[in-house]
Amino acid sequence: MTRTHTPLLALTMGDPAGCGPAITAAAWEKLQADPALTFYVIGAPALYAARVPVRKIASPAESRDIFPDALPVLALADVPDVQPGQPDADAAPAIIRSIALATSHALEGMADGIVTNPINKALLYSAGFSYPGHTEYVAHLCTNPNEPAPQPVMMLVGGGLRVALATIHIPLMKVGKALTVSGLVELGQIVNRALKQDFGLDAPRIAFSGLNPHAGEEGTIGAEEQAIINPAAHALRLSGVDMSDARPGDTVFAEALSGAYDAVIAMTHDQGLIPVKTLDFWGGVNVTLGLPVVRTSPDHGTAYDAAAAGTTRADSLIAALRLAASMTLARTNAA
Repeated sequence: MTRTHTPLLALTMGDPAGCGPAITAAAWEKLQADPALTFYVIGAPALYAARVPVRKIASPAESRDIFPDALPVLALADVPDVQPGQPDADAAPAIIRSIALATSHALEGMADGIVTNPINKALLYSAGFSYPGHTEYVAHLCTNPNEPAPQPVMMLVGGGLRVALATIHIPLMKVGKALTVSGLVELGQIVNRALKQDFGLDAPRIAFSGLNPHAGEEGTIGAEEQAIINPAAHALRLSGVDMSDARPGDTVFAEALSGAYDAVIAMTHDQGLIPVKTLDFWGGVNVTLGLPVVRTSPDHGTAYDAAAAGTTRADSLIAALRLAASMTLARTNAA
């Protein structure tokens, strides 16, 4: 039986000098009357008070009654005064603590999921931040000492596509060596589970893209498809996953849009992001699969220039909040 529940989402502050404060306020204005979700932000009330009505909360549960009338803010005390577009390293500890608190709230059941505003990783290194990015830090926070660490997977959702990435921020010349049969099998299993658990699909259909032009043309334009990608697809099919062999990168996304596949696993960062951003530049969402908590984020960075100019757009954050709410409901109904 489908359960009715209004998801409560924890929204991180992100970099206070970036777009986070403006898009958070704009998202609340757009969603305050939406019965499908409630969110609260963990940050400094002053970041939002000039834009929208704000009310401090002492616990996440208070947000439900407050949300229609004011933006609920779980206050952080040590956020320095910053100017939009002028990042300040003194804000780094508060930025990190906002992420940690949101994640702990989700793990402890006080929030149904988390949505993260953009950060500048380089700014955080001065405060001892030692993770490659947001995703790895959230995965670390979710690690149970008695269990294997979760394997986070980046998926972009937008323009009618769901695209997971086999490799992310590595040079193209290193991609071939980074791909392994076992790695792709694990990735396919994570994506398959997430499509069932988080997107409510009973029998997901997934496609691997090829790495080489025309998916290698049977090895005449590269060996990775025959040596790595197709053997991984075969192993996944044997385990019950509906996975295609490598499909040409120039056609697989059109095939997915036509309904042939529910998700595509792209071999490289740009191969996967180009179609999503072309189809929905402003509204794409970054989703982290493979975690015990729901986590989404806008598919853009801190946008310091737009923050300084007052030209930020909240489309991607709004989409991230709505998708996180949908995913939490799917998990509830799958339980």
